[in-house]
Amino acid sequence: MTTHRIEHTFATAVELEPGILRVTLPLPSGPRHVHCYLLRGAEGWTLVDTGLGLQETPWDEILAGLDGPVTRIFVTHMHPDHVGGAEAAAEATGAPVLQGRLDYAQCERVWGSDDWPERIAEWFTLNGVPPEVSEELIESGHVFADFVRFAWNPTPVEAGDVVDGWHVLATPGHADGHLSLRRGDVLIAGDTLLTPITPAIGLYPASRPDPLGDYVETLGRLAELAPRVAYGGHGLPVTSPAARCGEILAHHEDRLERTAAALGAGPRSGYEVSHDLFGHELAPIQRRFAVAEALSHLERLVVAGRAERRRDDRGVAYTARFSGGRTPL
Repeated sequence: MTTHRIEHTFATAVELEPGILRVTLPLPSGPRHVHCYLLRGAEGWTLVDTGLGLQETPWDEILAGLDGPVTRIFVTHMHPDHVGGAEAAAEATGAPVLQGRLDYAQCERVWGSDDWPERIAEWFTLNGVPPEVSEELIESGHVFADFVRFAWNPTPVEAGDVVDGWHVLATPGHADGHLSLRRGDVLIAGDTLLTPITPAIGLYPASRPDPLGDYVETLGRLAELAPRVAYGGHGLPVTSPAARCGEILAHHEDRLERTAAALGAGPRSGYEVSHDLFGHELAPIQRRFAVAEALSHLERLVVAGRAERRRDDRGVAYTARFSGGRTPL
């Protein structure tokens, strides 16, 4: 088994190829880092994503190393490690922030309100999470919320727009409103295409009903585009994006079969199924992702006719429909 070791110098711009710089910022959990990108244009640089904002990012030092100004900031998606530092980056650069319409609406709903941790805890309780675990989810949710400083009322962008020569692509799945940038054979992928890790595909309150189905369609489109390289939000550059799309599809096909195997004639909640898929010993923040990912796979089985979802006074639960065979993604 090959062990991947990823070393980064934080907050230092590294040239990946002419006109494309990467700036890596620290994270307190998960992959422990997030990548932002600087794209050279005719009048300056486009900054893609802004980090969590957990610690003060030395934007003045980063900007001093550039040969021109940052003229715009592009947010790929509303997860805290990508949008949380947007306010500080906008203040440091004086540049406008560009963000997808749907993505910003969800960003405002989640990070722009005080009750999101309570609402998502209620959602998880509905999906079988015990009350004492829900309390832990509230606490872990507030930790992230305290550090997210997104930019209010950004300039809206949509799929099909062109941003300083880069084409905006809709790449939903990891986030409903996720956008990526493509110019020629280069993809700035956000969290759509990663290696060696795979992007988390979860179901959340008020999200699109079948995020895994959305993601499968996204991977199909990217495989057809077959860029030379994809620069993602974490990990290594993806040097064979079309092949990586196939690997990730196979990963989710396997997880879908494991999800189906966890179901029977008796009802099971998303929380219960998450233990079959991800084990019993997880920290609260990891359990959040585990339940959400289990739910996205359960809903894909419902769409495929291999599972039934029922809701009653006790919450939401799933049972198997024994049709036989694998579920094609």
